[in-house]
Amino acid sequence: MRVAIVGSGPSGCYAAGHVLKARPDAEVDLLERLPTPWGLVRGGVAPDHPKIKSVTRVYEKTAADPRLRFFGNVEVGRDVTHEELASWYDAVVYAVGTAGARPLAIPGEDLAGSHSATEFVGWYNGHPDHRDLEVDLRRADRVVVIGNGNVAIDVARMLCLSRDELAGTDIADHALDVLSAGTVREVVVLGRRGPEQAAFTTPELLELGELDGVDVIVDPGELELADDLRETGLDAAAQRRTEVLHEYAARPPRGAAKRIVLRFCAAPVRLVGGSHVEGVEVVRNTLRRGADGRIGAVATDQVETIDAGLVLAAVGYTGRPLAGLPFDAHRGRLPHDGHGRILAADGRPLAGAYVAGWIKRGPSGVIGTNKKCAQETVDALLADAEAGRLAPPAADAPRHAEAVQALLRERVGALVTYAGWEAIDARERDAGAAQGRPRIKLSRRRELLQAAGV
Repeated sequence: MRVAIVGSGPSGCYAAGHVLKARPDAEVDLLERLPTPWGLVRGGVAPDHPKIKSVTRVYEKTAADPRLRFFGNVEVGRDVTHEELASWYDAVVYAVGTAGARPLAIPGEDLAGSHSATEFVGWYNGHPDHRDLEVDLRRADRVVVIGNGNVAIDVARMLCLSRDELAGTDIADHALDVLSAGTVREVVVLGRRGPEQAAFTTPELLELGELDGVDVIVDPGELELADDLRETGLDAAAQRRTEVLHEYAARPPRGAAKRIVLRFCAAPVRLVGGSHVEGVEVVRNTLRRGADGRIGAVATDQVETIDAGLVLAAVGYTGRPLAGLPFDAHRGRLPHDGHGRILAADGRPLAGAYVAGWIKRGPSGVIGTNKKCAQETVDALLADAEAGRLAPPAADAPRHAEAVQALLRERVGALVTYAGWEAIDARERDAGAAQGRPRIKLSRRRELLQAAGV
């Protein structure tokens, strides 16, 4: 059985591992748009979280299986179509993630100095798509981060770390220089609802309180507003998160050089400025319980303007359509049956087409969540194989990885195999070792391809 997996992030790697473990006769081809594997582990996890990045050792073990081939710098829709993959393989699993940023959809969003956190995170992580983002921190004494998830907390923390703290990480060199030369003194994190509805995790929240030279500021009044309307059946994690926020609110400021201000029940309605963002107009929200029991935010007539030289929107990710496949534009995902079988427009499963990861369930959970998600999808694939529901590959299809590799190299030219990735990895690690760092990332596609020897 030959399976193509499109996307080499956590969900794609876990799916590959499950297929190879379940079927000794299986061969897996891992197709990746970038020259490098590991998805958000490389391009999304904050540089100061090396322990989280160590999960790549699991993926490296999967990649070491001789039944797996990695084909990097290959984009489905540009270099190869879904129809072709469906005719070449017994099954195709899409694990492409959600690379798009949800817009704020407010006036002024297009001003210079307004970016999505997706772009900003990719920029400091050396993602080729965001290498040339223009981040100006020389006029940004205050930065406003809009959103209340882990990405918002990561961004706030990265803006407050010193050069010495950043220099020991794998942060991209261009970002290290800009962040170190910046004038940021305060980061305001805006949450539309209350602390109980925040999406960030307790460990991320606690980490803020451990930063050197940073005060964490929480307004007790905003917590009291939320205390008046409590969530029913609040889980232990949310309770602990709320406790930590109350601890921060009671902690007297130390007069630190930098501040992270966590705001709640505050929503942006407009970015203000001429050609460059100068501030955020914010409305105070109140909380109300809806008919479904959920607590939502309702705007009041209280409006304020927070001066800011940089605004980063961390309000979520969304998937992008893939040519030849159905797409749920409202949810930003590939439609599926709940188990990972992609559904055609008529609601029936698309034979041999599957989905895993964020493009399946939305941008939620931690890296390990993708393991269970991928297992569910592969279980559906294997059940369909057992039941004879997979369409056989075309008679003239390339039936071996070597044939696919030759065909892709003819189309792409600069095709990156796993050996090419290992060459990139070695180049980055060697450069990092000379400076006492984990690696120095190559962040331009041409540099990556050159290091791969293609």
